[in-house]
Amino acid sequence: MRHCRRLDGGVALIRAALPQLDETTGRPHRVRYVRHLDQIPNIPPAELAQLKRVAEKYVFRANDYYLGLIDWEDPNDPIKQLIIPRAEELNDFGELDASNEEAVTVAHGVQHKYDDTVLLLCNEVCGAYCRYCFRKRLFMEENDEVTNDVTAGIAYIASHPEVRNVLLTGGDPLLMSTRRLTEIVEALRDIPHVEIIRLGSKMPAFDPWRLVNDQKLQDLLRRHSTPEKRIYLMAHFDHPRELTEEAVTGIACFIRNGVICVNQCPLIRGVNDEADVLAEMYSKLSYIGCPPYYLFQGRPTAGNDPYTVPIVRGWELFSEAIRRGSGLARRARFCMSHEHGKIEIVAVDERHIYLRCHRTKDPALAGRFLIFKRDDEALWLDDLEPIDPDGAQALEALGCCVERLV
Repeated sequence: MRHCRRLDGGVALIRAALPQLDETTGRPHRVRYVRHLDQIPNIPPAELAQLKRVAEKYVFRANDYYLGLIDWEDPNDPIKQLIIPRAEELNDFGELDASNEEAVTVAHGVQHKYDDTVLLLCNEVCGAYCRYCFRKRLFMEENDEVTNDVTAGIAYIASHPEVRNVLLTGGDPLLMSTRRLTEIVEALRDIPHVEIIRLGSKMPAFDPWRLVNDQKLQDLLRRHSTPEKRIYLMAHFDHPRELTEEAVTGIACFIRNGVICVNQCPLIRGVNDEADVLAEMYSKLSYIGCPPYYLFQGRPTAGNDPYTVPIVRGWELFSEAIRRGSGLARRARFCMSHEHGKIEIVAVDERHIYLRCHRTKDPALAGRFLIFKRDDEALWLDDLEPIDPDGAQALEALGCCVERLV
């Protein structure tokens, strides 16, 4: 049974609430995972050997549903850019931990960067692996940052009453079993000062049936996303073509079960680095009840050279995109998730780039404005030059190295 194209009217809502059945088997739809590039016949043999070398360093994983979104006739297809390796990933560029998450790791799998927020890295697998991922180090064999045992993290959160907001991430928490996810959510809900639980997930794009076909997961969300203490889905759509009928049905299921949905994604060269693309995605997200939250400047992570967009170009695209659509489609902030905080890009003129400390490790620095010389090639805060000693002092206060800048 296929769900209706539009989710208006009682019949469509009823059908969207039911498990989505595979037309061949008659059973609930399940995606089929692909872990080896040579399982994809659309990749030309001349490219395959080179791309397999990339996948040996930065792991590949996808599924039949998501691969089916690719227009293989278009060599620059944005969905293909998101999921299929590129030879340029082996370029000498960046660091594996570009935002130094190690510095805010307080226990195994636990990051505490901002006063009221803790991240639990509770899973080391994703539904598929985005090629531009800023945490690709987690999926390397020698890495052990993620833990399947969150006991230490729960204890840490319980002993820190300032923590009101917990983000389950990794990896993707919605790839965990519902049983394990239930254990974590229930443990967090037993901590009185935890108000918000967030699920950072791209599964609505990679596997829209994850929630629709899991009644126990729906029950869990309804029980623990309450009027007083909500669960949030931090969805991760990068391109409007990911917003398929199935994906819209999946988001509707989250909303119907009491979850507040928002979307965050990075700016990615070859995927969404066009104002028209961003504007279309932001409008569609607002229509389905999953409005834009953050647009991130891509981190200078190892392997990400082919996906970079300079800050100035990013600002131009973002500012043009948010001029369109309703106010709900204009809610995103354009930020760098830097080692020392979320740094918002607020304006660019002919001479300067204007930044604001949106969130910082030191709450006293939140809201601080920084002004830099315009540099159309700069990719990151560390590439910019402050225009005066006050700007350099502000960077020092944040903990940034400014020796080469002043």
